[in-house]
Amino acid sequence: MKVILNDHVEHLGDRGATIDVKPGFARNFLIPKGLAYRATPANLARFKEQTKRWEQTEAKNKGEAEHIAGQLTGIELTFVRRSGEGDALYGSVTSTDVAEALAERGLTVDRRKIELEHIKRLGTYTAAIKLHRDVRVPITVHVQPEAKEQGSGA
Repeated sequence: MKVILNDHVEHLGDRGATIDVKPGFARNFLIPKGLAYRATPANLARFKEQTKRWEQTEAKNKGEAEHIAGQLTGIELTFVRRSGEGDALYGSVTSTDVAEALAERGLTVDRRKIELEHIKRLGTYTAAIKLHRDVRVPITVHVQPEAKEQGSGA
């Protein structure tokens, strides 16, 4: 089935591309979510009318993303966690933890935009924040051990 992408779809193409996909994928996913239209002459005309508005909106969104990227550049976050043998953490550091730490600094970032595997060991890691299709910002995440208490040995 030929469809016109109404938005950028990862691994398929950019907005405006006319692609061939399986009919079920188009009917059950792309079209209901508004990500694509059937490739008909009427939809092609409709798409061309909407393109100018979309380009203005896209430029505005990219500008906002670049502004936020400027605020995020060079940020390093440190998490203190309990750890066991071999520097393995009890629990993990997730994208939610990173989003909360950024919120404490006054920077609101949706956790779903933070690309980070669950961190399960002590060390230094890099997380990518995908603010826009063309704007990614790397931040450094340090995971340090919790200070061990000295017992009296009784």
